[in-house]
Amino acid sequence: MSDNFERELAELIIKFCNVEDVSPQDIPADAPLIGPDSPFGLDSLDAVEVVVAVQKTYGVRIGGKDSGREVLQSLKTLADFIRLKQPAKS
Repeated sequence: MSDNFERELAELIIKFCNVEDVSPQDIPADAPLIGPDSPFGLDSLDAVEVVVAVQKTYGVRIGGKDSGREVLQSLKTLADFIRLKQPAKS
């Protein structure tokens, strides 16, 4: 894990998707989030949970199907998207 924010996202995903036997620091930032190669073991239904968790936690809405697929490629792509879209803190 290369970044504290990516570790925070991994913890969020583990919590919201009830992932067991996975430690946030063991997840590579470029590992797939969804699908058979995902260290989280997430499927498309879990992707919806991730989108909801990101919106509730960071106030960032992940758009339509295509952009969602791009954003949810890895922890790195998700972190980069949130950083880009997150409302400025006052």
